[in-house]
Amino acid sequence: MFSDERKMRIARFFGGCAFLCGVIGLVAGLLGRRWRLSPTGWFTGGTLLAVLACLLLVYVYVEIRSRQRI
Repeated sequence: MFSDERKMRIARFFGGCAFLCGVIGLVAGLLGRRWRLSPTGWFTGGTLLAVLACLLLVYVYVEIRSRQRI
């Protein structure tokens, strides 16, 4: 379906978005202003993206290792 390189790019994009969500959540928490999505929501979204990025990286790693053993 997707090449390994493309999957790695998607995982890196998810990781970057997770970092960005964490920064936005930190800024929202420090400012103390009322936002549509609370700081907890931003951190939760960032955590979800980070978990998806890690799972995708593990999937690509296992896939590459299984091809090398054959």
